[in-house]
Amino acid sequence: MRTLVIGDIHGGLRALQQILEKAKVTKKDLLIFLGDYVDGWSESPQVLDFLISLQKTHYCIFLRGNHDELLLDWLVNNNENINQEMWYKHGGEATVLAYQTVSKEAKENHIQFLKSLQNYYLDSDNKLFVHAGFTNMNGVHFEYFPKLLYWDRTLWETALALVESLETTHKYYPKRFTLYKEIYIGHTPVTRIGETIPINKANIWNIDTGAAFAGPLTILDADTKEFWQSENLPDLYPNENGRNKI
Repeated sequence: MRTLVIGDIHGGLRALQQILEKAKVTKKDLLIFLGDYVDGWSESPQVLDFLISLQKTHYCIFLRGNHDELLLDWLVNNNENINQEMWYKHGGEATVLAYQTVSKEAKENHIQFLKSLQNYYLDSDNKLFVHAGFTNMNGVHFEYFPKLLYWDRTLWETALALVESLETTHKYYPKRFTLYKEIYIGHTPVTRIGETIPINKANIWNIDTGAAFAGPLTILDADTKEFWQSENLPDLYPNENGRNKI
């Protein structure tokens, strides 16, 4: 059985279908989705429908992304707990427009799916999968503020700033990096550092290759590190902007 990790989808159903086909995914594979299924391209409701259906035939683990929580709040509370203007600027407007033609029954299914998402997954090999990161020095089980598991950027920022020659046994080596064999994240696209493939820093693998913007969607084999990518999302949705600036 392969453990396949999927980065941030952001409403790009066509890209998701591409990578599952390219990786020749079978029912024997474990699929770990790192979150942010929505906000960006025009098919956020269709992505959720696809994932709800997929879990009936495949072994799937769905993690919670910050955009997934924002959508849930809109569906349940009509944005009571979020800054709607800010959400719209970061992909929410495309999602709201897409939901204009979604039935009440489908919305309820989406609500239940979004509520079922996990904040993190730790496998038997001590590999951690989490959307964004964590701040507690003792690990995800001790995180005081669970929202940080899908909002935090300091884990990745610290990994980028880390001096590569610093030994893991050094007293100043970040303790967070020593708790797990490997850590897989999304949330902060590697396009920010000019990359469009999965990037490894310390023991952290960032799988967000910029599908919300001008990059591809990625699926990666956690054991072999082989990966497959979709076309760049603007090529799949040529008449849309995604989360790119107009």
